[in-house]
Amino acid sequence: MELLNELVLRINDFIWTYILIAMLIVLGIYFTAKTNFVQFRYFKEMFRLLGEGSSKDAKKEGKISSFQAFCISTASRVGTGNIAGIALAVVAGGPGAIFWMWLIALIGSASGFVESTLAQIYKVKDGKSYRGGPAYYMEQGLNKKWMGVTFSVLITICFGFVFNAVQANTITAAFNNAFGIDRFILGLVIAGLTALVIFGGANRIAKVSEVIVPVLASLYILVALFIMITNLGEMPNVIKLIFSNALDFRSMSMGTMGGMILIGVKRGLFSNEAGMGSAPNAAATAEVSHPVKQGLIQALGVFVDTLIICSCTAFIVLLYPGYATSSAEGIGLTQEALTYHIGPIGNTFIAVCILLFAFSSIVGNYYYGQSNIEFMNNKKSTMTVFRLAVVAFVLFGSVAQIKIVWNLADVFMGLMAIINLIAIALLGKYAFIALKDYEKQRKAGVKDPIFDPSNIPGLENVSGWNKDDEIIA
Repeated sequence: MELLNELVLRINDFIWTYILIAMLIVLGIYFTAKTNFVQFRYFKEMFRLLGEGSSKDAKKEGKISSFQAFCISTASRVGTGNIAGIALAVVAGGPGAIFWMWLIALIGSASGFVESTLAQIYKVKDGKSYRGGPAYYMEQGLNKKWMGVTFSVLITICFGFVFNAVQANTITAAFNNAFGIDRFILGLVIAGLTALVIFGGANRIAKVSEVIVPVLASLYILVALFIMITNLGEMPNVIKLIFSNALDFRSMSMGTMGGMILIGVKRGLFSNEAGMGSAPNAAATAEVSHPVKQGLIQALGVFVDTLIICSCTAFIVLLYPGYATSSAEGIGLTQEALTYHIGPIGNTFIAVCILLFAFSSIVGNYYYGQSNIEFMNNKKSTMTVFRLAVVAFVLFGSVAQIKIVWNLADVFMGLMAIINLIAIALLGKYAFIALKDYEKQRKAGVKDPIFDPSNIPGLENVSGWNKDDEIIA
């Protein structure tokens, strides 16, 4: 196992150090410039659209609203990466890793906008609802089915299996630390609950996510705000520590700054998934009048995940005086920090948060796999085998060693992101034109812009926007 872990670690370092970080930063800046800083200009509009998508009128029977699609993607984003992953980042990379995590979110939200807008443009009808994502825009937009199949295989392994093993691993570790519950027994319970939800289809997943995500995220933020307010005198020092550590030129000369940046970017991407190609699978399911609407909503998801929820964990840990000397890692450190701040109930609170956050991630991750299995093979028997395999990996992750699980997650995440970033770099022009079309209609006083594929020069093989279900060439 140690030999396998070392091999995975070396592959992981090569992918991230030499390829992915450069692609994420360069394309993030490129998309930011080409969209004229869309993630900042339309910040207020994002909230308006989210409220519009959460209205009763938006929730039509058999269809998934923009708010529900946002919740599915947020369910996948908001999980162990926000609690255990941030604690790992602080320990391994130092406080400065948080700064680089913030930076990749600010830049990456433009990538999130582009990939989700493309997912909406190239979505396909699936009964009363829709499905889509990178595999679909690779096939229809680039005419490269092999690329879509490769991505589908990677995301199915990554999210359906590896990431779900990570989520289950953190749930059982948290409950073992808090209550001494046997990890295998708890794993059986989680696997059973997972089966109950995923065999119910996309609408059940949307409904579960719509309930868990907003309530639990709000509760976690309130607890973090309480801790920050009660430690208000220390907050300036913590913020100063993050920035000074991130821009420490002494560490640059010693060669340690690169590792800090790497850890911050990796944990940031694992958490917010911007550019990775996962969130577009949820974005494509939404019933909206214009692709840009869901692109903006999904860009907001990057901010909510990293700048709010991940920052909550970072401040909880950094306001704990013993974070640098503690022997705990991952979820154990977050539990230790919260216990310091609010007493023994902190251990229990984090365990419950992890249970619900990570479980919502499991069902969200499963949906990404389902959408891509349907792209490759839409037979019911194949889907049944996939669902059973997901349940098995949840059980496996419940008792697996944490290092090998996290390292495998990083490898598959890196490979996925590389393929998706190539695709959105090639197709991004259609997202830019769609944004201009949306802006033009809004400036003309149209409250609810309508998307017409014929208004986008060069756009072909689009079926989801045709009322007659025929491909518009």
